[in-house]
Amino acid sequence: MPLDELAAFLQEHGKNRFSDPDKVATSIQRAVRSSYRLDKVVEDSMDLLLGTSIELIRSFQKQIKEIDKAITRLMTGLSQTLETIPGIGPVYAAGIIAEIGQIERFEDESKIAKYAGLYWRKHQSGRFTAEDTSLSRQGNEYLRYYLVEAANSVRRQIPEYREFYQKKCLEVPKHQHKRALVLTARKLVRLVDALLRKRQVFAQERCVKI
Repeated sequence: MPLDELAAFLQEHGKNRFSDPDKVATSIQRAVRSSYRLDKVVEDSMDLLLGTSIELIRSFQKQIKEIDKAITRLMTGLSQTLETIPGIGPVYAAGIIAEIGQIERFEDESKIAKYAGLYWRKHQSGRFTAEDTSLSRQGNEYLRYYLVEAANSVRRQIPEYREFYQKKCLEVPKHQHKRALVLTARKLVRLVDALLRKRQVFAQERCVKI
C-alpha cells in the first residue's frame, strides 16, 4: 500500500487519534520490510492468540470503566475532602479512605505512615549503618500502594510536591525515583491526615506549611 494511502487508512480507522499518521505509516512499512512471512499454521495460531488477547483487553477496559463509575457514585455520597487535592480523583481517594477507615483511630499522621509501612528498615552492625536499606515490607500494602500512586500523581500537579520529589532524587546515588516517591508519599500523609481530621478542603498555602 502506498504511504499516503496507509496514512489515510490509519487516520480513518484510528478515528484521528494519531498525531502524525505519516510517521506511524512509515514505521509500519519499515517493520514490514524487515519482517518475514510466517508459516500458514503459525500465522493462524498467532491470529487466534492476538485476537483473544485484544478481546480480553477490551473486556478489562470495559470493566474498569464500570468500576470507576461505581466508585465515583459512591464517593459523591461521602463527606470527604481528599478529592480537592490536585491529582487525587475518586479512585485514589476511595482507596485511601477505605484503608484508613476512621481517622480518629490514629493518634497522628506518623501512626498512619507507620500503618502504611512508609519507612525504611535500619541495617546496623556495631558502628556501621548501611546507607542502602530497603523499604519496610510491613504495614498495610494496599494503603501504601494508594498513597504512593497518589503522591506520584500529586507531584505532577502541585509545585511544592514536585520540588520536594526532585530534591529527594538528588540526595542519593541509587534508587532515586523509588526513594523520592516514597518520601513524597510520606509528605502527602501529613496533608491527608490534616484534611480528614479537620474536614477541611485543600488550599495551596496550607500545602506550603505542611
